[in-house]
Amino acid sequence: MGLTNERHERVIALVGNPNVGKSTVFNSLTGLHQHTGNWPGKTVSGAEGRCRSGETVYRLVDTPGTYSLLARSAEEEVTREYLLHGEAEVALVVCDAACLSRNLLLLLQVMAIVPRVVVCVNLLDEAARRSIYPDLAGLEALLGVPVVGTVARKKKSAAALLAALDRVIDAPPPVPPAFLSPLLERCRLSLREGKEQEAASAALAARAEEIGHAVTRGEGEPYSRRDRRLDRFLTGRRSAYPIMLLLLLLVLFITIVGANYPSALLADGFSWLGNLFRTCLSALEAPPWLIGLLVDGVWRVLSQVVAVMLPPMAIFFPLFTLLEDSGYLPRIAYNLDRPFCACHACGKQALTMCMGFGCNAAGVVGCRIIDSPRERLLAVLTNSLVPCNGRFPALLALISMFLVGAAGGFAASLLSACLLTLFILLGVGMTFLATRLLSATVLRGLPSSFVLEMPPFRRPQIGRVILRSLLDRTMYVLGRAAAVAVPAGCLIWLMANVTVGEGSLLQHAAAFLDPFATLLGLDGMILLAFLLGLPANEIVLPLVLMGYLSAGAPVELGSLAEMRAVFVANGWTPVTALCTAVFFLFHWPCSTTLLTVKKETGSWGYTAICAALPTAIGMLLCLLIAAFGRLAY
Repeated sequence: MGLTNERHERVIALVGNPNVGKSTVFNSLTGLHQHTGNWPGKTVSGAEGRCRSGETVYRLVDTPGTYSLLARSAEEEVTREYLLHGEAEVALVVCDAACLSRNLLLLLQVMAIVPRVVVCVNLLDEAARRSIYPDLAGLEALLGVPVVGTVARKKKSAAALLAALDRVIDAPPPVPPAFLSPLLERCRLSLREGKEQEAASAALAARAEEIGHAVTRGEGEPYSRRDRRLDRFLTGRRSAYPIMLLLLLLVLFITIVGANYPSALLADGFSWLGNLFRTCLSALEAPPWLIGLLVDGVWRVLSQVVAVMLPPMAIFFPLFTLLEDSGYLPRIAYNLDRPFCACHACGKQALTMCMGFGCNAAGVVGCRIIDSPRERLLAVLTNSLVPCNGRFPALLALISMFLVGAAGGFAASLLSACLLTLFILLGVGMTFLATRLLSATVLRGLPSSFVLEMPPFRRPQIGRVILRSLLDRTMYVLGRAAAVAVPAGCLIWLMANVTVGEGSLLQHAAAFLDPFATLLGLDGMILLAFLLGLPANEIVLPLVLMGYLSAGAPVELGSLAEMRAVFVANGWTPVTALCTAVFFLFHWPCSTTLLTVKKETGSWGYTAICAALPTAIGMLLCLLIAAFGRLAY
């Protein structure tokens, strides 16, 4: 299936409940020929993709997952309005084979307002494992619309769906069965007016339940005994939080151990390419200042950002996506719903907070899943209180140099992962505290209720997880970081090489900041490095080294022992390292995150709060640590 440039495309709306495999069906049909964007005027995202069947080109519009078309949430409103007033010629409704009765309510509502409908009964393999066997022919006979059974991850399912679309796309709209016509007509009027009629809704829900029971064979349960046992363990009062902590520790340990060697290889490779780049520019007789700007400024900063960021993200994001695909992340939201509700927030904020561990910008975008505008703002403004992937390498370096020791080995990696876990727990604790503070001041209100379905545990699709993680998350975040690292490299090189009097602009700026930085347990060069590292946190430690060594370009990180020797020679103590680590944890978000906050909220005021909140927390903690440190030393 490939993309074409035909002007005339047949538009298909993809509709379904959450957790029915709708995204898998969409990806199976469209492959990589898709793009994601916001619905007009909404913070709800949707995807579009194209596929070909013979000479026909279909444009699939993936509507947000919803349980009903009665607009109680942004997702429901978007889906209903698109089906009513959009350009879709056919609605492809995806249902879960294991729980047809629940899915059929949405299907009947869609049939009420869309003339042509194709039903995709997905997850037949999972239903069979639970001894549930839907009668697809019987369902098609009852509804009068095509019904296709699928296992969306298999290619033949996509061919069957395209064949069904080919049959209905130009066919006359079917006449609804007599036993459904009156109910569908009442539902159509209700949906067009945007008003729920309780009697009509109850009658339609009862009819959906009746049809579901009539076409379902077998004695299995939609929710298996194995899933129930796992849920008692993963969401139990005594076991839920220790399991979450152990999983976090395991993910961090794998990320730490797995990223070290690839990072070193990338650094060596970029160093070799940098030397080759310098040789080529010299052969072209480029002026020395241009060679320095391009090689020592732009190239070196860009290479350090990529070498440090890419390996941990390439490990962390797939691990995170595996937890997501397996069905564990909704359990995390369930476990954290009570503490977030105590902060007058929404349990879904737990999911966006987890996304922030990979990238705060991605976490901010993920806040779209929260329906309440107030609670969405709470999640956006506090997301950067948990450390993103870009801060992990610097935190690990400081932990290894001053708290664990630079020696490697399994024990050192495990201890580093444990200490990093403590830093993350501090960030989570501050997230709860800041959320409660904001909800009691500028964002007052009570927590809203929300529907959280516990999907069945599923075996993750390893290949698709890796591909989606690398393309949709890793490369997206890396591309944005690289884009801001290029101008930062130019600025850093200019400040390090332009002299005023006896020192460079970099040294003068550090001296100006030193009195205030000393109060925070830092020094002027460290604080200046944080300011210049606004585009990407990964360049902060190289900037500190460059300032200490009076180098004309960011210094290669080298071994941890060499770095520690330079820091100690410039007055670092364990208190300095601890204050620097805390400030890495709590300071203004990177420019990418700030721009994302502005885009999502549409307000520079909320963007300023997002920057000021973690900075104030970090400065307060650093002041306290420095004060105790002065007493101890």
